[in-house]
Amino acid sequence: MAPNVLARQFEADRPNQKWVTDVTEFNVRGQKLYLSPVMDLYNGEIVAYETSERPLFGLVGNMLKKAMRRLSPGDQPLLHSDQGWQYQQPSYRRMLADRGLTQSMSRKGNCLDNAAMESWFATLKTECFYLRRYDSIEQLQKAIGQFIHYYNHQRIRLKLKGLSPVQYRTQALDA
Repeated sequence: MAPNVLARQFEADRPNQKWVTDVTEFNVRGQKLYLSPVMDLYNGEIVAYETSERPLFGLVGNMLKKAMRRLSPGDQPLLHSDQGWQYQQPSYRRMLADRGLTQSMSRKGNCLDNAAMESWFATLKTECFYLRRYDSIEQLQKAIGQFIHYYNHQRIRLKLKGLSPVQYRTQALDA
């Protein structure tokens, strides 16, 4: 088990310094859809995500591969999660170690240790899921993709000086 290195320090000074991840579940007409995103604590941007109808390791493994492709040479973020079985797998831990990422895990049964990711899930479900009725998993997958794009590129946040996460990151890189 990895220690809780993040220790509820949900602020980051630069992009790709601290990431958080988790898995959430949706139910559409008796079918389930699982979402595994990774969020950059610098600006709240969803760096990568993966969806699947089954909570298999590939859900998290594929998300991690997508996220790591976004890193520049020298970027080695801390990646925080809960103690879910996926994050304890040797192959997951090896993927992190091979790229030089530091693994951090919440304390057992303490959802507040990953409050930033839990809060984002609440936003997603409130703004995208609970307000609509989906007829299929495919409809929901499309809506999640559209919401993540909107959230990253258009949804302004007061915390980010009225900018979207991508605008905030771009402004920081241009400075």
